[in-house]
Amino acid sequence: MIFDRNAVEFVTVAAEFCKFLEGAEGAKRADFVDTSLKILPLLYLKALLLPPCEVLGDEELESYVTEETYEVLRLNLADILAEHDDYLDVFVEDMKYSDQPITRYISEDLADIYQDIKDFIFVFQLGLNETMHDALATCQEHFRLYWGQRLVNTLRALHDLKFGQGHHEDTDEEEEL
Repeated sequence: MIFDRNAVEFVTVAAEFCKFLEGAEGAKRADFVDTSLKILPLLYLKALLLPPCEVLGDEELESYVTEETYEVLRLNLADILAEHDDYLDVFVEDMKYSDQPITRYISEDLADIYQDIKDFIFVFQLGLNETMHDALATCQEHFRLYWGQRLVNTLRALHDLKFGQGHHEDTDEEEEL
């Protein structure tokens, strides 16, 4: 299972996704958006192709991402996206109880996805077969329940930032996008 080709490819893309976000500080918005629009669909596709697996152990998996790590990453991403960080989310459960749109933040969504993926990569790299398997199963479950939807919502917001009518970037940056 953990050495299945699709699992190995998911691990590779997941590690690249983490490396990309960790190295994003100070990136130009246009470059960041462009790379995000390429890596996020790939991460989604590789998660979809994972073979079904169930958690075997009953111990809580170790986590890597601390509140501080999460917050530093989120702030770096918010800094890159600046006034283009927020978007309206229509796929929020609370939306059906509200007459106001729900505002989400690309930086927060990416940090949330990062947290799950980085915790997965951290446990996977320990190289213990059972915990590797359980980390994969947990990541897959979180994809189905949580970060998969976050990813596609964020992708929609990033797509709009690059191509949509609503983007108000400087003329120079618009050409770069």
